[in-house]
Amino acid sequence: MKEAIKTIALTIGDPNGIGPEIAVRAAADLRASEDIRIVLVGDEHVVRHYVERVGGDARLQPFTAEPSDGAILLCAVDALPATEFRPGQFAAAAGRATVAYVDAAIGLVRDGKVDAIVGCPHNETAVNAAGIPFSGYPGLIARLTGTPEEKVFMMLVGGGLRILHATLHERIHHALARLTPDLIEEAGLACAATLQRLGIPSPRIGVFGINPHAGENGLFGDDDDHITVPAVARLRQAGIAAEGPVGADIILGRKDIDGFVAIYHDQGHIPVKLLAGRNASALSVGAGVLFSSVGHGSAFDIAGQCKADHSAVLRTLRLIGNLPADKPTTTQAGIA
Repeated sequence: MKEAIKTIALTIGDPNGIGPEIAVRAAADLRASEDIRIVLVGDEHVVRHYVERVGGDARLQPFTAEPSDGAILLCAVDALPATEFRPGQFAAAAGRATVAYVDAAIGLVRDGKVDAIVGCPHNETAVNAAGIPFSGYPGLIARLTGTPEEKVFMMLVGGGLRILHATLHERIHHALARLTPDLIEEAGLACAATLQRLGIPSPRIGVFGINPHAGENGLFGDDDDHITVPAVARLRQAGIAAEGPVGADIILGRKDIDGFVAIYHDQGHIPVKLLAGRNASALSVGAGVLFSSVGHGSAFDIAGQCKADHSAVLRTLRLIGNLPADKPTTTQAGIA
């Protein structure tokens, strides 16, 4: 197995959602791990609130200090006023803080202090209410790293599938109008590079067709002839084992394919969410920063009640750290 990533920044997401709770639970479970080191990124007063409630016997410690047994490590970010910390309630200030946590985590990557980032659930409405254009983590990661947005993609991992999306959160008409051989090629390159980062040295990727049956030799349109066919040819010329375009309904059943390139949002999200549900992980790739979030929302309806399930965060941390998904945790701290 590829050596595990040693240090992962875990941002707490929307501080008024379940993110801080599940982040603390995950950090408490993994604090004695010999494989990965977790650094929480968020407001200290928010994190401390949940350490006292679900952290078991864990102590909160600055990540810059010498680690001690039983400690949860924190990179403190002063982003949310104490008056705006209201679990279960929507707040623009919480949306602004969510972005501040991610920005701080990216700084840790740039400084070589962490190897990757996992983000707990955000709330898109809260971020936009703060005046920050936001339709998901890939676009945010692109802006914070100065990477063109068309070069940052989302890969969903779950249910035995790894699917990267060439287009994502946009009107389907606009997404299809943006398709070019260059875009599909970039998506394929990002897919192959991410699979290698996840421990697959020589990945095989499958590219979905745009039209049903990838156009059926022009019977259902010639878009694939002009867009996906030349893109796959370029990927092969670059030394990538790429197949396609093939109808998604056909190629998804192939067990010898390590990852897939979907053309638009639902084409990739539906199979992963059907098989993995809330346990999917969402990786933002292409910006030079390995970033992943969980496949569920901020759950304001149960936020602050100390009963949120942190299993999706644990799976995502293990995925990014190249650890077995079912590896037992060293503790089960503060399970309500």
